[in-house]
Order: sequence, then C-alpha cells, then structure tokens
Amino acid sequence: MVALNALAALLGLAAALVGAVLAAGALATLIITLRVGAQHPPAGPFVAVTGGRLATIEAGPREGARGTVVLLHGASANAADPMEGVGRTLAARGFRVIAFDRPGFGWSDRLAGAGAAGPAPQGAAIAEALERLGIGPAIVLGHSWAGALALSLALDYPERVAGLVLVAPVARPFPPRGAIPWYLRLAVQPPVAWLLSRTLAAPVGLQFLAGAARTVFAPQAASPDYLARSRASLVLRPGTMLANVQDLIGLGPALEALSPRYETLRVPTVIVAGGADPVVRTDQQAEPLAAAIPGARLVVLPGIGHMVQYVAADALATEVSRLADRLADRAAEPAAP
Repeated sequence: MVALNALAALLGLAAALVGAVLAAGALATLIITLRVGAQHPPAGPFVAVTGGRLATIEAGPREGARGTVVLLHGASANAADPMEGVGRTLAARGFRVIAFDRPGFGWSDRLAGAGAAGPAPQGAAIAEALERLGIGPAIVLGHSWAGALALSLALDYPERVAGLVLVAPVARPFPPRGAIPWYLRLAVQPPVAWLLSRTLAAPVGLQFLAGAARTVFAPQAASPDYLARSRASLVLRPGTMLANVQDLIGLGPALEALSPRYETLRVPTVIVAGGADPVVRTDQQAEPLAAAIPGARLVVLPGIGHMVQYVAADALATEVSRLADRLADRAAEPAAP
C-alpha cells in the first residue's frame, strides 16, 4: 500500500511538472507570437481568393516594366525571403516583382487547412490571385519547396505562366517513401499538433533559428542580417509551424503524382542550382528534372549552396533577364501563316 501511494504521488508530481512546463510554454508562445507579429507586420497588399486572402510584397515599376516576375518561397519561409534575396535586384533591373506568402505562411491565410498542404491547391490559390490582379502570363520563380509549386502552377494554369525559373528546386519524388521521421508524423496528428504548436514549438524553435540559417546557407556563411530581412521568425507562430510540417509531410506523395507530367511542359524553363547544395542535392533533383522537361536549361553554379537567391543574386537575376529577353524575342516574331 505504501508503494502504491508513493507511485501515485510520483505520477501526480510528474503530471504537475508536465502541466507547469506546458503552461510556461503556452505563455512563452503567446509572447513570441505577439512580438513577432509586431516586429514583422504585413509589408504589402492582400489579394482576396477563395477561402481567405493571400499576402504579397511588391517591388519595381508597374508601368513600363520589362515584365512581371512572381516569387514563390520555400519551406519555413515567407515572401520576404526571395524578395530580399533576388527580388530587389530584379526590381532594380526594371521588372515588376510580386512575392507571395504561400497559404498559411507570412500573413496569408491557410485557406483550406490541411487541404492546402500540396503544390496543387496552393497553385490554384496563386493562380486565382494572379487573375484577380490581372497578371499573366508572368515569369514564375520558385525556390526549393516552391519549385514543385511553380511546376504545378505551369501545368495546371499555363495561361498565367510565361516562363519558369526553378531555383534549387524540390521536384522529383522526395523524400523516399517511409523516410519521414516518426516524430513528424506524430507531430502533425491533430491533438498533438494543437498542443505542441501552442506550447513548446515556438520557444524551442526560437533557439534554433540562427543554426537553421547557417545550415541552409552552407557552404557559404549566412548573411548577418538574414533573419531580420527575411522575417524568418514569422514561422514560429502556431498556425505557420503546423502549416510548415503539413507541407513537408505532404510534398513527397504530391511529387509522386506531379513528376510524371513534367514531360508535357511546353513552358520555357531555366533551372538554377548550386553545385555544393547540401540541402537539396543537385544531382538528385535539378539534374534529373532538367532531363525530364523538354528544352529546359540547367545552370549549375560551382561551390554555391542552397540559398542561391542570396549568395548568387546577380547570377540568378541575369538568368531571369535572359529568359525575359527570350520571351520578348518570341513575342516579336511574326505569326506563322
């Protein structure tokens, strides 16, 4: 009886300790969420779409522009990531640049909850936003996860896409089936996801932001002001953290269905990747993707890592400019009789 009482007391103490940790985490999450939102308010206009609205950041001329470039960001990011990397450079070269917060990221609504987790539903939302804005066909630049998004957009809504620039893209089936860690599969289950995203995920994630930046920039050094310029801490908010996990888990199955369609693409495509990318290996993604898309041009930058839009912004902007010139020359050709 004494042993049972002692065990009950230990269990009660453990439960109280867990409760205290979760309560402290919930308070920390609330503080972090409010502080991050105040530090990084919306930086551009919203566009109404079915189910909510998408946030944008714009740069460059509206009148007399060389063309419009649409920027789509990768995992754990938001519209500021490609805009501050290559977007400002493109604007200085005369392009109208529009960067979107993907559904559930930055200041965009998730729109369809877990149903928005794949490239296809997000592509539909971007296409609707472009139609509302009266934009298209445009050059669409997708980085990393958004390489698949840009491809889906071009395949499903070709009237919105004049050309593709895929930067360190994830487009081939990845990760392999069964390779998603068990803890991610557990974390996305509704009760667990709700609890973790509102208690421990934000304060723990805050400690890893700087290290994550170093990892994705390798082998180059991360830009000293990258976290502030890219508004990276917006990913710490509960809804965005959940959306990020859902997107990462849902990408593999989505690519199984999307990748067989690449050979049907007829959109001028440039693929730019770093030869030393440790995050999305060029030999496993960019190279086979270039072989799958008819007429695709592959540009591999020696020694460059995953964050091409920052560490090789000028080279990337030059490839966008070349594609724009190619499209302009094509448009100027007389129509065949």
